[in-house]
Amino acid sequence: MYRGFYTVASGMIAQQRRTEMLTNNMSNVNTPGFKAEQSSIRSFPEMFMSSVQGTHIPTEKGLNLKGIMPHGPISTGVYMQETLPSFAQGQLRETELTTDIALVDGTLPVDEESGVQGALFFVLDDGDGGEYYTRNGNFAVDGAGYLTSPDGYYVLDTNGERILLDGDDFTVTESGIILENDNEVATIGVSFSQRPDMLLKQGEGLFITEDGDNLDTANTVADTTYLIRQGYLEGSTVDAGRTMTDMLAAYRAFEANQKVLQAYDRSMEKAVSEVGRVT
Repeated sequence: MYRGFYTVASGMIAQQRRTEMLTNNMSNVNTPGFKAEQSSIRSFPEMFMSSVQGTHIPTEKGLNLKGIMPHGPISTGVYMQETLPSFAQGQLRETELTTDIALVDGTLPVDEESGVQGALFFVLDDGDGGEYYTRNGNFAVDGAGYLTSPDGYYVLDTNGERILLDGDDFTVTESGIILENDNEVATIGVSFSQRPDMLLKQGEGLFITEDGDNLDTANTVADTTYLIRQGYLEGSTVDAGRTMTDMLAAYRAFEANQKVLQAYDRSMEKAVSEVGRVT
């Protein structure tokens, strides 16, 4: 009976965490470059149950007066193992703003060992000598003339330097070259991650590497192509309709576990107040 409490409770916790993940996805349905998270719910290792019986069970050495009678495996609950963003290409939305820049995937290598396809990112200065990575190209030019992200982080070029501009009247070519008055100013930095599933999410659409090392520049990675589109933003990969359906399913699963928990509670109450009563 007590095992049933733990099993049901683990299911409720898993569905609660899944609902929180889906709610976060839904709240970012209109966030440029946002990558929807996907969950993986796994079962805890099963236990093989058996009991000691007073029956004669034949063995190689004769009869065993108290043999072990197997009952089979029993589940011990579930848990949400991990959440992973989907790095699929989002749809482009035209804004006609010169500071809005979208990254369009071309050919991306697939990691032979894991089978995971690589991903491309804009490069930002995290302010501590490291790099943040994002797909949100909703950039702006700050008061000092630097190209920055929505959170104020400096956008870096292919040399790892901040991009200084005279204003927001500039042109970006498909290869990422920034031109002012037909003069080349810088090239927007684009990095490639061979294992994007190993990146650590920092919130606000930002990622960092697990070991803190900087990613390779995409131009140095073989068989990697991409385009830069000025005046466009990459949309979120959240499917609003599918997310709402999944949220309802998670809620119903939580509700079903809750009813089972209430049934266990009533059974325990009867066991204490009625079955165990001395008359």
